[in-house]
Order: sequence, then structure tokens, then C-alpha cells
Amino acid sequence: MKSVLITGASGFVGGALCRALVADGWRVLALCRTAGSAARLAQGVEAVIGDPTSPGPWQERVAGCQAAVNLAGASIFGRWSASYKELIRSSRLASTGNLVQAVAGRPSGAPFRLVSASAVGYYGFGGDEELDEASPPGDDFLARVCQEWEAQAMAAEQSGAMVAITRFGVVLGSGGGALGQMLPLFRLGLGGRLGHGRQWLSWIHQADLAAALKFVLERPELRGAFNCCAPHPVTNRQFAKSLGRALGRPAVLPAPAFAVRLALGQFGSVLLEGQRALPQRLRGAGFRFAQPTLDQALADLLPR
Repeated sequence: MKSVLITGASGFVGGALCRALVADGWRVLALCRTAGSAARLAQGVEAVIGDPTSPGPWQERVAGCQAAVNLAGASIFGRWSASYKELIRSSRLASTGNLVQAVAGRPSGAPFRLVSASAVGYYGFGGDEELDEASPPGDDFLARVCQEWEAQAMAAEQSGAMVAITRFGVVLGSGGGALGQMLPLFRLGLGGRLGHGRQWLSWIHQADLAAALKFVLERPELRGAFNCCAPHPVTNRQFAKSLGRALGRPAVLPAPAFAVRLALGQFGSVLLEGQRALPQRLRGAGFRFAQPTLDQALADLLPR
């Protein structure tokens, strides 16, 4: 039986991936910080208690696996104070570094697959430019974090691992994530565009992301970076209209740019700028999206 250790397994994306892999016959070891988070794992998932940001006995479990998926890292959603920005960065680098160290400690010569998360924020703020995996990185805070994060994961190649980097768009799913934060206001008819609304949003349905991660995991010949976002990004204005339409509510109350920045600090710029990323390498490898358009995704997630 194929076995994989997943960091960040109890999170919004990790939970969906665990369910998809178990359903396909994988033995899934989920790294959880506490017994409480372990209790929320899907049936058939084996809990490993440990903190990915610290070395520990959990690293020894990597030796018994053929693969690992690295999803650990503090959420970027929220106000970015100086201390929280450091948590965003350090949680990603420490978790990835410890996992790479565990990979290096495996028996030499044994093949190993590592799939490590990143984000389309790697490209910075690209305006209307279409961005694929060959596009250069940006120079804002999130772009620099992504570059460090990816470099840390790619270091596993020195131990013979076959590494793929998956750059996530905004993940839309039921029961949490970005959509969960927006729904209360939109259901009250208080939603609308952010700022001018022309900024691009690269998004992906939660189930499509889990399927894309599984697709890449099972194809060790796929190496390097892969944009994990739907093939049809939308502007923020289009997103607000589509979400309002899916809920049967008006979405005409814009949030001024100054108010977004006042409430969220530097993270506000991420929401007000965005990027237009395309999954060129993923589609070129043969992956097919079940929910390629926003209207399809919202109809699936928000049935009337």
C-alpha cells in the first residue's frame, strides 16, 4: 500500500486531500499538533502527534513512507502586524525545513516524492498580465515568503527526493476558507467589490485542489512549480456579482480601498491587487478541472 505523511492535514485543504487519498487506497499519516485536531481527522487516517515547526519523533515516521505532502503554515487571512508577518514566514520555513531534514534521514537510494504547497502570491501583483509558471517572482512580502518557502522545499532534491511545488490560488470550499469568511455579509446583502474591483482573483474549488494535489503526488515525473488555480480567473467585481447571484442577494456595496487597508493593514494590498495566474503546466500534464468556472463552482458549493 502506498503511504504518505501530510503536514497541515487537519486544515481546510489537508482534510479534503486526506479524504481523497484514503478513498483511493493510500495509507495516510496525518501530522497533528494536538489530540483534539487528530480527533477531527477523516475515518481511515492515522494520526501522528507532533509540531511540524519543531524537530521531534514525528520525523522518524517519514522513513516508513514513500511520499509527503507539505501544507503546514499559518493562515495569511487577517491583519498583518509585524509579529503576524513573522509567524506567516517562520511557520512555513520551519515546517518545510524540518520535513526536508526528515527526508534526508531516510535510507539512501529509496525513491521519495515530496509535494510542497506555495501560493500564486509568488508572482506579486501582476495587473492584467497572464501569469504562468515561467513568469518571474514578485518583490512584495508574500512573494518573498513564497520564494523562500519554495527554495526550502526544493532542497530535498539534494537527498534524492522528487519535488513538486504547488502554488495555490484562493481556495473556495464549504465549511471554511475564504468563502466562509465572505458568506455572512453576502447573505445579508452587504457584499460587494473591494476597491475598484478590477483586480484579478485566481481561485480554485476545494475538491479540484485536492484532486490536483493527488494528481501531482502520483506522478513523480512532474517536478518544479505548478499553478493550482482554476483556468478561468475572474476580477473581484465579477466574483462579487457571481457570489451575489448564487445567493440570490444584491452585491452592490463596495468596500473602499482605504477602508480595506485600514482594517487589514498590508494584507489589504493582497486583496486589492491580486494576480491573474493560469494553470498551464497542470493542464499540459493532462489534469482536468471538475469546476473550471466560478459559476460552476459556486453552484456546487451553494445549492439553492
